[in-house]
Amino acid sequence: MDLTAIVFYLFAILIIGSAGVMVFARNIVHSAFALMFTLAGLAVFYALLYAGFVAVTQLLVYVGGILVLILFGVMLTTRGYFEKVKTRTVNLLPSAIFAAIVGALLIGVFVTTEWVLAPMEDGDVTMTVLGELLMTDFMLPFQVAGVLLLLAMIGAVLMAARTRTQEQRET
Repeated sequence: MDLTAIVFYLFAILIIGSAGVMVFARNIVHSAFALMFTLAGLAVFYALLYAGFVAVTQLLVYVGGILVLILFGVMLTTRGYFEKVKTRTVNLLPSAIFAAIVGALLIGVFVTTEWVLAPMEDGDVTMTVLGELLMTDFMLPFQVAGVLLLLAMIGAVLMAARTRTQEQRET
């Protein structure tokens, strides 16, 4: 077994474990941090697949952007900083059955697929090609995604400000 396989299996265990913690944690902040480990592990998978741009994008956008946005939303909308935000696990049995069916389907697809590795060419530079595509053909979706993230942040701030104003009126 080579080093790549060892790294793959270690991060697979990390991803599955942190995803389990994310789903079953009763504290929403703990779930958010478990999500961070899950997303960072996926970035390692992308790096193992020689998709450097996708790995860095995973870290920057999802771990660095979306997760921070989730944590800001949780922190800004709670009444107190030290107040525990609790979640409940509902419909555990139907969810577990559905997850088992999806897992069985994924394993079935994985086992029956004939995997072919594409050889890497020396002149194949994915960063340049992806950069050109982002700034030409996919410029509109790239800008729309940025505007949506900005609107989500503004909405979280406005919701938190409205909640705090209502609390000040009540006291």
